[in-house]
Amino acid sequence: MHLLSVQSQGFLWCLLIAIICAVIVHGVKLAVIGYKSLGKAPPEPPPQKQPEKQPEPVYFLVERKKKKPKSEYSEPKQINFQ
Repeated sequence: MHLLSVQSQGFLWCLLIAIICAVIVHGVKLAVIGYKSLGKAPPEPPPQKQPEKQPEPVYFLVERKKKKPKSEYSEPKQINFQ
């Protein structure tokens, strides 16, 4: 007696094959990366440099221009639209 239909069995087999193929492909890629890294020596740490003295920053003092406050306002001008 079959518990699954033929289409369901086919789907499960395809899914199983896809998973197996993905595992094999990624396993081969990781094996190639591991094989390439066998011949390389680990990189040596760079020699420590003495910290160079940074030049002191230069600050410029700038004053903002100030508007002259008007003590009196002139009469309003009349605008004519044509």
